[in-house]
Amino acid sequence: MNYVGSIIEMNPDFKVAVIDKDEPGGICLTRGCIPSKLLLYPAELIRTIGTAGKFGIDVTLKNIDFKYIIEKMRTDISKDIESIREGLSSDPKLDYYHGTAKFISPYTMKVGNETITSKMIFLCTGSRTIIPKVKGLEETGYLTSDTLLKLSVLPQSLAIIGGGYIAAEYGHFFSSMGSKVTIIGRNNLFIPEVEPEISKLARREMSRFMDIVTGHEVVEVQKSGDGKKKVIATAQGKKVDFIADEIMVASGRGPVNDILHPDKSGIKTDPKGWIIVNEYLETTQPNIWAFGDADGKYLFKHVANYESKIVFNNAIMKQKIKVDYHAVPYAVFSYPEIAGVGMGEKDALEKYGAENILIGFHKYEDTAKGQAMDVKDYFVKIIFEESTDRILGAHIIGPYASILIQEIVNLMYSKEQNHGSIIQGMHIHPALSEVVQKAFYSLVPPEHYHHMLEHMGLD
Repeated sequence: MNYVGSIIEMNPDFKVAVIDKDEPGGICLTRGCIPSKLLLYPAELIRTIGTAGKFGIDVTLKNIDFKYIIEKMRTDISKDIESIREGLSSDPKLDYYHGTAKFISPYTMKVGNETITSKMIFLCTGSRTIIPKVKGLEETGYLTSDTLLKLSVLPQSLAIIGGGYIAAEYGHFFSSMGSKVTIIGRNNLFIPEVEPEISKLARREMSRFMDIVTGHEVVEVQKSGDGKKKVIATAQGKKVDFIADEIMVASGRGPVNDILHPDKSGIKTDPKGWIIVNEYLETTQPNIWAFGDADGKYLFKHVANYESKIVFNNAIMKQKIKVDYHAVPYAVFSYPEIAGVGMGEKDALEKYGAENILIGFHKYEDTAKGQAMDVKDYFVKIIFEESTDRILGAHIIGPYASILIQEIVNLMYSKEQNHGSIIQGMHIHPALSEVVQKAFYSLVPPEHYHHMLEHMGLD
């Protein structure tokens, strides 16, 4: 929707229709990154207050008003949703359909009782929570990242099925609110998408506030006594039971494109159901474009924003710009925060060889600001190609990781993609950003880096 106004302004003869089966604003606003961050900031404050004692500050946290926090979130996003709805409904130059669209033939869609034909179609269909086929799950009941936003009463205990980004963030939120949280992941690593050493450190730190169980496959869910729920998981042939008041499913997201019936328009999907696009984000049907979660590449709002620019330039401006995913950043707003961009070490070693890779490493505590914050073991990791001086990737765990990573992201989008400007640039002393600069001053072979990890108990 970012470019609807621009399309109309540049092409006065265009007739634009916006079709949305859900509330306007997309997943990010209605049930994704915006509401979750409105909840996670109070959680961050609670954890920060909890560190006050080690600085000689006697603080008592008297009460956490869960109902107020969650209702404030709903009020805030409702205002934004209504603002977008009003804009879509009142613009005389576009037609807004609040309903489900499905293809009935090439370039022709049915929305309710109306048939819409267009020579150019943008598919921004989003995604949905994957619900695993677990015996008894549907009968017992569960929450997802969508439905938990409707809660008004804090569950005393919560079992989260899944051990990735969403589990880490909501585990942080509910544990800080006062719930007894158990995360049950099937992968042997917690948050397996991140670097292994960051996974280990995140698990170690977050286990102070919740139980994190990995390598366990949930096989059954049952109703237990006193209105509680039992989660039964297996590991190496042995069954383990977990009892909780509520269950949350956080086992990833999948496509929602089936409701479109894309096959009736000649649009191909992959075996998982994601829409197949070329390097210009055009589908197998000319002049029909797909981006954001619809193509399943990277399920992040900032990637959708980037892809929307590519589609605008290719479809409307008639350019030929290829997508470039060499430096896609991410952040996990857990406690501690985690952020990364570009390649991980494993992929870099496989592609370029150990003899051509250097690792930059610096701990927060080895900077003046990190020492003042009294944080231990948090670090910045840089993956560097020696022969070209190119930054291949970077990974951070610790306070403000999502902010610190941006300095590296911007370097990776420069023409040279190297570290010259970060070395030469004057960094404020003693600001936390020094930890990023200093990581570039300590480039070592991977073998040496892993020796350092061994001393930290992270290798």
